[in-house]
Amino acid sequence: MILPFHIVVAVSSLIWTAVTYFYPSQTKLNAAYTLTALMLVSGFALILSKPAHMTQTCIEGLVFLGVVSYGLVSARHKLARVLNE
Repeated sequence: MILPFHIVVAVSSLIWTAVTYFYPSQTKLNAAYTLTALMLVSGFALILSKPAHMTQTCIEGLVFLGVVSYGLVSARHKLARVLNE
Protein backbone atom coordinates (compact mmCIF):
# COMPACT_ATOMS: atom_id res chain seq x y z
CA MET A 1 0.00 0.00 0.00
CA ILE A 2 2.86 2.36 0.70
CA LEU A 3 4.52 1.76 -2.69
CA PRO A 4 1.68 3.26 -4.78
CA PHE A 5 1.53 6.22 -2.37
CA HIS A 6 5.29 6.71 -2.69
CA ILE A 7 5.15 6.60 -6.49
CA VAL A 8 2.30 9.10 -6.69
CA VAL A 9 4.02 11.46 -4.25
CA ALA A 10 7.36 11.19 -6.06
CA VAL A 11 5.87 11.91 -9.48
CA SER A 12 3.75 14.74 -8.03
CA SER A 13 6.84 16.18 -6.37
CA LEU A 14 8.75 16.19 -9.63
CA ILE A 15 5.88 17.74 -11.60
CA TRP A 16 5.14 20.33 -8.91
CA THR A 17 8.81 21.28 -8.71
CA ALA A 18 8.80 21.92 -12.46
CA VAL A 19 5.65 24.03 -12.17
CA THR A 20 7.21 25.94 -9.28
CA TYR A 21 10.37 26.59 -11.28
CA PHE A 22 8.48 28.08 -14.23
CA TYR A 23 5.88 29.94 -12.15
CA PRO A 24 7.53 30.59 -8.76
CA SER A 25 5.60 31.62 -5.67
CA GLN A 26 6.09 31.04 -1.97
CA THR A 27 2.91 28.97 -1.75
CA LYS A 28 4.07 26.67 -4.53
CA LEU A 29 7.49 26.33 -2.90
CA ASN A 30 5.88 25.32 0.40
CA ALA A 31 3.74 22.71 -1.38
CA ALA A 32 6.81 21.37 -3.18
CA TYR A 33 8.73 21.17 0.11
CA THR A 34 5.84 19.21 1.64
CA LEU A 35 5.68 16.78 -1.28
CA THR A 36 9.44 16.28 -1.14
CA ALA A 37 9.32 15.59 2.60
CA LEU A 38 6.48 13.09 2.10
CA MET A 39 8.51 11.40 -0.63
CA LEU A 40 11.50 11.13 1.68
CA VAL A 41 9.48 9.75 4.60
CA SER A 42 7.65 7.20 2.48
CA GLY A 43 10.98 6.18 0.92
CA PHE A 44 12.43 5.52 4.36
CA ALA A 45 9.34 3.49 5.23
CA LEU A 46 9.83 1.41 2.08
CA ILE A 47 13.47 0.80 2.92
CA LEU A 48 12.56 -0.32 6.42
CA SER A 49 9.87 -2.67 5.11
CA LYS A 50 12.08 -4.23 2.39
CA PRO A 51 15.73 -3.99 3.51
CA ALA A 52 16.99 -6.52 0.91
CA HIS A 53 16.90 -3.89 -1.87
CA MET A 54 18.18 -1.07 0.30
CA THR A 55 21.37 -0.18 -1.61
CA GLN A 56 19.76 0.16 -5.03
CA THR A 57 16.74 1.91 -3.58
CA CYS A 58 18.85 4.40 -1.64
CA ILE A 59 20.96 5.30 -4.66
CA GLU A 60 17.94 5.84 -6.90
CA GLY A 61 16.12 7.77 -4.19
CA LEU A 62 19.09 10.02 -3.51
CA VAL A 63 19.51 10.80 -7.22
CA PHE A 64 15.80 11.62 -7.48
CA LEU A 65 15.99 13.74 -4.33
CA GLY A 66 19.01 15.54 -5.77
CA VAL A 67 17.14 16.41 -8.98
CA VAL A 68 14.11 17.67 -7.07
CA SER A 69 16.28 19.61 -4.61
CA TYR A 70 18.18 21.28 -7.45
CA GLY A 71 14.85 22.30 -8.99
CA LEU A 72 13.61 23.70 -5.68
CA VAL A 73 16.80 25.69 -5.06
CA SER A 74 16.63 27.06 -8.60
CA ALA A 75 12.98 28.01 -8.14
CA ARG A 76 13.76 29.72 -4.83
CA HIS A 77 16.54 31.77 -6.46
CA LYS A 78 14.27 32.66 -9.35
CA LEU A 79 11.54 33.78 -6.94
CA ALA A 80 14.05 35.89 -5.00
CA ARG A 81 15.13 37.63 -8.21
CA VAL A 82 11.50 38.35 -9.15
CA LEU A 83 10.71 39.74 -5.70
CA ASN A 84 13.79 41.99 -5.69
CA GLU A 85 12.90 43.68 -8.97
